[in-house]
Amino acid sequence: MKKSFTYIITNKNNTVLYTGVTSDIKKRIYQHKTKFYKGFSAKYNCNKLVYFEKFNSIKQAIEREKQIKKYKRFKKINLIEKVNPNWNDLSNSWDFEDD
Repeated sequence: MKKSFTYIITNKNNTVLYTGVTSDIKKRIYQHKTKFYKGFSAKYNCNKLVYFEKFNSIKQAIEREKQIKKYKRFKKINLIEKVNPNWNDLSNSWDFEDD
């Protein structure tokens, strides 16, 4: 079964938060980093992966994305800091396929 992901990316100063969903997180984060799509994340330089969750179906990932998007900023920050207190770029060191 193909894995799906809900993720949060930010800019270098951690001032903008973008929540997304994908079935290919490595490719999608690469697209954010290279500004492949000229949307919100490119406009605000969001390219640092600070949080993600893995799911067994895209439907579950989309449901979680919608839930997180409704959160107030402080709740998103708490979510991130529980697993990534230093706001490190998780795409630099994480192997998404082995998790």
